Amino acid sequence: MRRKLASGPREDRALATLMAACALVFVSQWPALSRKAYLQGSELNELLAGALFGWIFLAPLLLYGLAAFSHLIAKVFGGTGSWFSARLALFWSLLAAMPLMLLNGLVAGFVGPGPGLNLVGAIWCAVFLWFWISCLVASERSSAGLSA
Repeated sequence: MRRKLASGPREDRALATLMAACALVFVSQWPALSRKAYLQGSELNELLAGALFGWIFLAPLLLYGLAAFSHLIAKVFGGTGSWFSARLALFWSLLAAMPLMLLNGLVAGFVGPGPGLNLVGAIWCAVFLWFWISCLVASERSSAGLSA
């Protein structure tokens, strides 16, 4: 995280990281959506279109808001980072935890609901939060002076 912050505030890289993460989350949904379409007899294309809209168009806006909120919370606790560093911390954490999200999608599609899916989901959530908190702490303690 410190290396990424040291390269300066590059919003294009932050957005590319976010869009890559959202695209991979969308891909991770395919097995579960395929299973749902098969079991319920619904149209797979409709389910995929809804997931695409949600993850490619709506999720980035919500994640920008979540990053801003996390920066405000960090400011309350004495954080000295920037808005950009908070965004990068969240976006990079989402991308870094992506292998477990992809595994979660495979378990959801091939195994279905149950303790296995719950376990993989809990592990993904714990790893994502660990990445996010670690990156946010590194970015808010950073004295790089980023003002974006």
